[in-house]
Amino acid sequence: MIKHNTVKATINGMAVEVPFGTSILEAARSVQVNIPVLCKHKDLLPTAACGLCIVKVSGNRKLPRACATALEDGMEITTHDTELTEVRRTTLELILSNHPNACLTCGRNGSCELQTMAGEFGIRQDDIPRYVRDLEPDCSSGSIVMDFTKCIKCGRCIQVCQQMQNVWALSFLDRGINTRMAPAGDISLNESPCIRCGQCSAHCPTGAIVENDETAAVWEELRDPDKYCTVQIAPSVRVALGEEFGHAPGTDVTGKIYTALRRLGFKAVFDTNFSADLTIIEEASEFLERFAHGNGELPLITSCCPAWVDYMEKRFSDFVPNFSTAKSPQQMLGVLAKTYFAEKSGIDPASIIQVSIMPCTAKKYELERTDEMYASGYKDVDISLTTRELARMIKQSGVDFNRLPDGEADSILGTYSGAGLIFGSTGGVMEAALRTAYFKVTGKNLEKEAINLHAVRGMKGIRGAAIDIEGTEVRVAVAHGLANVEALLKEVREARDSGGPIPYHFIEVMACPGGCIGGGGQPYGVSDEVRLQRIKGLFDGDESMALRFSHENPDIKKLYDDYLGEPLGEKAHSLLHAHYKPRPAYQR
Repeated sequence: MIKHNTVKATINGMAVEVPFGTSILEAARSVQVNIPVLCKHKDLLPTAACGLCIVKVSGNRKLPRACATALEDGMEITTHDTELTEVRRTTLELILSNHPNACLTCGRNGSCELQTMAGEFGIRQDDIPRYVRDLEPDCSSGSIVMDFTKCIKCGRCIQVCQQMQNVWALSFLDRGINTRMAPAGDISLNESPCIRCGQCSAHCPTGAIVENDETAAVWEELRDPDKYCTVQIAPSVRVALGEEFGHAPGTDVTGKIYTALRRLGFKAVFDTNFSADLTIIEEASEFLERFAHGNGELPLITSCCPAWVDYMEKRFSDFVPNFSTAKSPQQMLGVLAKTYFAEKSGIDPASIIQVSIMPCTAKKYELERTDEMYASGYKDVDISLTTRELARMIKQSGVDFNRLPDGEADSILGTYSGAGLIFGSTGGVMEAALRTAYFKVTGKNLEKEAINLHAVRGMKGIRGAAIDIEGTEVRVAVAHGLANVEALLKEVREARDSGGPIPYHFIEVMACPGGCIGGGGQPYGVSDEVRLQRIKGLFDGDESMALRFSHENPDIKKLYDDYLGEPLGEKAHSLLHAHYKPRPAYQR
């Protein structure tokens, strides 16, 4: 039997031709027909769990599920009619019968896919008696909150955790009506292998998994007249926050964010891009120490992502010697806010509250990961909020975000280069580091188009490249999504253990698909299409900047001249570096 490259069929009387293997669900979308579904996400394989995407196929007495059924030649499909609508409504009512009636106090109120669909189907009363188990939420991780009563058993979180991230912290427990999502063995999330990346929350259609909301704590600090509240925003937040206010993904709203933060009451507004530039100086210097002078293990592996750090310590602790000791930009800026900034501004560091706005739920965990996160003598970053939490604060405050004028960051910790900006994308840390490493080796900058290192860009899960630096080959790799990371590190481990040459000298890892632009705390509705738009926003911003090299940032130069001394020097090491140790996957 010969397989054709495309198949032809009709959907609601409209002719459709799609590539062989396309599901009915995707084929329908190609002709602007949306079949309702709760279990299928664009990132994930179909599970056919919710039963809402049933359709009629002429000549077939069954009602196949569109997400898991491939379109075939000659199919005549009906996606919507009275009978299908009634079956879907009954299915929704059955789902709701196991779901608490707590929309007003739910973290997904207004963005819940189940809530939206119930509204679209006109469900106004409970026709089926509710049976909701009395289960306490799991708040043990400090980063995300799991409310088992709101789980609709779609399986998205489990597929993300097991297949995309290879963490295996979540599974289904019990059977029948009592089936629920939970850590294997029914232990707490904090005891499980969870790395707090938040991809489960980003893909959950309801409020069963949400970030730990700390906005009330930030409001309390802002209202305290004795506190000097400062804030920093991560690179990827600026190309994602606008989605919460009707902008297209990738729209750069940096200036509006600065203004909004001042309107909220922050006395100093910093930019994590500044400390991303600082991270590059330290990390590129560290790479050259290892690569050119043999002072340390190769490959050097980046350590900016706290979910990846957690995963490495639990699952790949034999790579601890390979890890860059440079802290993440969040932590570098936090310690400088309570040392360098406090000293220059004449402010008592004990009064400074440092809040970070991050795309990531794991950043909440990073704040107290080790004693080294108190290098200033105080907790370096006091509270970390996700992009979603900042959006809620802005809406609560009454600020008309879209009409705000563009503001500026405080220059002492706010000036940044395009290299710092692209940190938010997979491959961005590698590209920024190589720009500076090239300069440190050759004494000159990459020129014109050579600045854009396309070899490390893109959305492929693992990307390898050989970069020529004045006749010396530097082999690099980029991996994002932890299932891809495992495959890459197994390749490196195999080469190392066999005594052969190492395949790479420098490796960048990001736990979340797409890097920070796809972080677990970013606005809901993520897909590769959205990720690519956000990435484009960052790289467009880089190309529009006059300053594109971290080592040319004038405030970074001043920081070293006035305060830190030399990169990797004694003071820089005490404030800007950390260490790692093996830890068990299951905590007791």
